[in-house]
Amino acid sequence: MLLELRAENYAVIDQAVASFGPGLNLLTGETGAGKSILIDALALLLGGKASSEVVRHGAEKAVLGCVFEGTQGAAAVLEANGIDAGSYTDEILLRREIAAGGKGRIFVNNQPATLAVLRELAPELGLIHTQGETLGSFDQAQQRGLLDRFGGIATEDVAAAFAAWRATSERLAELQASEQDRVRMADLWRFQVREIADAQLAAEDEDALLEAEKRVLANAEKLYTAARSAHELLYESEGAAETTLTAALKHLMDLARYDTRFAGPAAQLAAAKATVEDVSAEVRDFAEKIHASPQRLEEIEDRLAALDRLKRKYGGAGAGQTLGDVMRFGDEAARRLAEVENRDDLLAELRLKQAREAASYRAAAARLTAARLAAAARLEKQAAAEINDLAMSVRFKVQVTGHGESETEDAAGWTAHGWDRIECLIATNAGEPLRPLDEIASGGEMSRVLLALKVTVEESFAAGADRGRKKAALPTPRMLVFDEIDIGIGGRAAEAVGRKLKTLAKRQQVVCITHLPQIAAFADQHFLIEKADKDGRTRTSVRRMEEAERAQEIARMLSGAKLTDTGLEHARQLLKTSR
Repeated sequence: MLLELRAENYAVIDQAVASFGPGLNLLTGETGAGKSILIDALALLLGGKASSEVVRHGAEKAVLGCVFEGTQGAAAVLEANGIDAGSYTDEILLRREIAAGGKGRIFVNNQPATLAVLRELAPELGLIHTQGETLGSFDQAQQRGLLDRFGGIATEDVAAAFAAWRATSERLAELQASEQDRVRMADLWRFQVREIADAQLAAEDEDALLEAEKRVLANAEKLYTAARSAHELLYESEGAAETTLTAALKHLMDLARYDTRFAGPAAQLAAAKATVEDVSAEVRDFAEKIHASPQRLEEIEDRLAALDRLKRKYGGAGAGQTLGDVMRFGDEAARRLAEVENRDDLLAELRLKQAREAASYRAAAARLTAARLAAAARLEKQAAAEINDLAMSVRFKVQVTGHGESETEDAAGWTAHGWDRIECLIATNAGEPLRPLDEIASGGEMSRVLLALKVTVEESFAAGADRGRKKAALPTPRMLVFDEIDIGIGGRAAEAVGRKLKTLAKRQQVVCITHLPQIAAFADQHFLIEKADKDGRTRTSVRRMEEAERAQEIARMLSGAKLTDTGLEHARQLLKTSR
């Protein structure tokens, strides 16, 4: 959901802020006030092409910003592009600066980003239908998603079958590489496996243990002297700590017999005496085990040098190579070598597995196609009725075609969503052939068709949810923006558009520009776009209207600049009816 939109020094806007809410958000105002400018600003924030001409005259740059509620899909896009998204429920902040000189900057969550990131985010945040152009066009993915949502069709089984088939196919392709490459790589892997095996690596921490032993051997005399001296001072010498503590403890115990306050100190001293005895025994044992051995020291240094060579060769890039990395490299090389040496048997096994998984995919995809064909037949009838309610007379068809259904066809059309191509076709005039929906010339017609489609799908979705139909995997609709939706209509058709917008807005946020009072009356949030001259400059502003102001604005839309009692009464009646 779009929470806020800001524009500064953009076109005729000095500074404007609009805080949107759930449901139906309608923008109205006099012709030329700048209603579409706000939608154009949102389009730029969702990856539209910018021009320095949008910078307000005299300003150094235009600054646009918006806040969206976060979604799981948007968070995944940000993470893939190295941008901190926090929790997917966190808000997403978009900001775009367009300099008068032509350069610009983009920020997402206050982190530098690119235009490509905005365009990746756009399908997860909103869909804009605006004068003659659809940002984030009504592509295959969107049409497929609408049909699946309408029919309550889940694709998890197909996705799982596709993932299994693709993994096996990729492994099979790897084994079917050229014979020359196979032999060359086999020789390399064989050498690597033998070199690592000959090293007889004992454990992942062998080098660390040898380094510790090396330090002891290299400083044997110094360590022996230190350990013996510590033992004597703690235990053996005439004034050893243990002897002194024993005498002191005897005196404290005598005191404790007569005064209990010394019982605690006596216990503490006894613990200290026990600690001294433990430490003295440990350093004595350490000293007894120290044996200077130049030969052993040389063996350790040679072994460490050999291990270091292995880590440099097989431990991976960077400074953190470990023997564990070497051992894992050896295991992987051995696995690859085994695959090559048993290539023919493995190829036969993988081909059988691939055939089984391809059959599983075909069965799952065929079930999906059947479900889509049934849903398409229902959708095209219901959508045509909804479209024709909006002052249009059309023929509408949802075409479902597949690729790769039979064993004789290649699998180029296979995807995790099935092999179907979903295309909405429409004829807006009698005698004309059906054409793809995105080829409709009129922006207003395109907006009305999309509105009717969305309403049809959402009503079906809600009915299915009421019946307990499983929908967990189906996506939540995005924020929708409509412009030019009321061009060429009026009267009953305008009221029908308003009702459909209101129905759609029950389940997703809708932002719409309208010139018709019949539509404006259905708003959950009504924004007035005003243009005024101040200090010799034209400025456009936007503000959310209260209920009393809404009646006056709708009356203006009905009767023109001069408000009349009749117009106000008619406006109040429209508002009452819309509720």
